Amino acid sequence: MTLRLLPRLFCLLLAATLAVPVAARPAPDSFADLVERLSPAVVNISTSQKIKSKGPGAMPGIPFMLPPGQEEQFRDFFERFGAPDGGGEPMEREVQSLGSGFVVDAAGYIVTNNHVIQDAEQITVNFQDDTKLEAELVGRDPKTDLALLKVESPKPLPFVTFGDSDNTRVGDWVVVIGNPFGLGGSVTAGIISARARNINAGPFDDFLQTDAAINRGNSGGPMFNMNGEVVGISTAIFSPTGGNIGIGFATPSTLAKPVLEQLRQYGRTHRGWLGVKIQQVTEEIAKSVGLDTPRGALVLEVSPDSPAAKAGIKDGDVVLSFNGQPIKEMRNLPRLVAETKIGTTVEVVVWRNNRQQTYRVKLGELDETEEAAAPQEEDGDKPELKGEEFLGMELRNLDSTLAKQLNIEGKTQGIVIVAVEPGGVAAKRGLRRYDIVVGVNQSSVSTVKEFRAAIDEAKKVGREFALVRVSRGKNESYITLPTSPEAKEKEE
Repeated sequence: MTLRLLPRLFCLLLAATLAVPVAARPAPDSFADLVERLSPAVVNISTSQKIKSKGPGAMPGIPFMLPPGQEEQFRDFFERFGAPDGGGEPMEREVQSLGSGFVVDAAGYIVTNNHVIQDAEQITVNFQDDTKLEAELVGRDPKTDLALLKVESPKPLPFVTFGDSDNTRVGDWVVVIGNPFGLGGSVTAGIISARARNINAGPFDDFLQTDAAINRGNSGGPMFNMNGEVVGISTAIFSPTGGNIGIGFATPSTLAKPVLEQLRQYGRTHRGWLGVKIQQVTEEIAKSVGLDTPRGALVLEVSPDSPAAKAGIKDGDVVLSFNGQPIKEMRNLPRLVAETKIGTTVEVVVWRNNRQQTYRVKLGELDETEEAAAPQEEDGDKPELKGEEFLGMELRNLDSTLAKQLNIEGKTQGIVIVAVEPGGVAAKRGLRRYDIVVGVNQSSVSTVKEFRAAIDEAKKVGREFALVRVSRGKNESYITLPTSPEAKEKEE
């Protein structure tokens, strides 16, 4: 009888064990001790620069700027007081801005955001004890919005240390100290709301999101964990009004530390370079290349003589892993490459022709020179043309005569889209008139006949979508098109 009851008793004990709630870490009774210890290392940063202005947007001697679109409402006022349309002599005025920062070395090294000190002619650091010191810019990195300053102090400065942001979890407590709205020394507390946020601020977006109040002026200030370590640098807010609504973003310490070390050592960043332009692998792109799930980074273009080109990586490859690290989504790759030491030989696994292939690549050094985007050409002066209808667009073969007629430089082969059906399959994928189709499924096409054949071939091998390479001006990208009328109807 007792033996028969043992299984039932075991199940009851197991159920009781599973029913015990997980004990959550209680909220601190107070943050006061933590704040008292950390605050002396947090500083306010003020910058100034001189700019020239004239005309109805500024009164002589008064730095008054009108809200955009309201110049007309004040025209009579400016005409009466001697500042008519664009009139008056150019005037020079001083513009000041405020931000936050924190000391990371007793010798006087201070971290802040690049946008806090950008274009500043003078940088002043204000300490908690009212000491004011002029700062010099050691280096800055627009891509991560970080800057490193240096002040000369007669005594060692209080400083804070970085923690490991990779160990922070959603729900962990954090404390933010900074200079919101120029008030100075303000403290807010909250939790980590999310990790790895991409807000399209730069190529290495990987922000920590918090509900701790962050406002204008907090930029560049530290975000501390409960051990008093810096796990983030306040960088941006999401707000329709410019004030806190409980969504703030901080650059994680694991991203910031190597950048700051390079700025201190070299005055600039030294990043690894693979030499590829990439784009996101969507669900449709994954289907078009035969991947089971959307993952990796689609290689849009391989730079000539780059490490990737020398290793054998090609346009249309999907990078699945880099140096042993899986690429779950496109934005993982730039950060992994950038953080890898220049000259290191790494293994890059790509997906090509329905199978994985591995290449060994010796990384170069990224040229940080920013290139201005080329202006998009207007289509207004180009002729109206007719072409062969296919998948919601009209197509014509490109040759030297047509290229000259359309003022297309550098390309004499491909297929020109001469018309796009509004609301059609092509239009929904962002295709425009005078875009040029240069390839399908990693093979080049130069005629409409080849284009149709490539779409049909993708259908024969069971692909619901075909991967199409499109050129627009000096830019290229991949889009997908359905391979059958059934897919088209489903799409619409």
